[in-house]
Amino acid sequence: MANVFEAKYPGIKVETYRAGPNDLTRRLITEAQSKRSIADLIETTPATLMMMRENKLLSPYFSPHLGQFPDDAKEEADKGRVFWTTDRESIVGLGYNRNLIRAADVPKNFTELAKPEYKGKVAVSGDTTGVRFIGAMIKAKGEEYIKQLRALDIQMHMISGGAMHELMAAGEMPMSISIFRNHVLAGKPKGAPTEWVPMDLNPTNAGGVALPAGANSPYAALLFIDFLLSPEGQKIFEEKFRFATSTKNYGFKRWYPEKGYTLEQYEKAEDHWKKLLRDLVRR
Repeated sequence: MANVFEAKYPGIKVETYRAGPNDLTRRLITEAQSKRSIADLIETTPATLMMMRENKLLSPYFSPHLGQFPDDAKEEADKGRVFWTTDRESIVGLGYNRNLIRAADVPKNFTELAKPEYKGKVAVSGDTTGVRFIGAMIKAKGEEYIKQLRALDIQMHMISGGAMHELMAAGEMPMSISIFRNHVLAGKPKGAPTEWVPMDLNPTNAGGVALPAGANSPYAALLFIDFLLSPEGQKIFEEKFRFATSTKNYGFKRWYPEKGYTLEQYEKAEDHWKKLLRDLVRR
């Protein structure tokens, strides 16, 4: 994305720094305590953005493209401005290996998933991908539904959703309830025998773009934000990186787990989902 932006605006040089959410959060807090600004633009997951908002480390902004985005994809500030906008989405649903299970035999919703015929055939990621899927199940069906699933002998793997897709593509499991849509789409040109099925409610891992308070080059940052949120930027996210865009309706329900929570409230909810996941796979 930075290369395309630089070609579009040759007078602006973009330097990038990549880190996981935990490392990024620690660095942002350390730099803020030292009264230093390390970034003109932040693109990261909601939990980090929530921390920044609650510590007054974000500046509200406006973009002419905000009207294209649904309310759930924007963290409202004031005067038509936002703290951040979801510029890319990774959506979690059910994935399966078509060499191991026929499309006609795959569950299409949570009710079908609970059928005894799927005993021993379902896997789940033990990281946040699986945890958030538990949250979606509760929101759609209630906690009693999770107890019903215990009869399926669901196997938990302590790996990421991406690694889970690789295992499934290699034939290690027929299907999993922690598969990202974009991983399946990216695997198709490589011949991966995997497919993706949306469920009743699909947890959506969002990437949000924000303007840090005290940015050294705020106008260049706003120009980059406009580019990311523009139809051109969204098309690149979708076609090159296989992310979903919140500006499109794909025909299934997305759910943003952090939406409506404070950071403390979300962390408590996530801890509860983790416990339910452990209970689900406990033998």
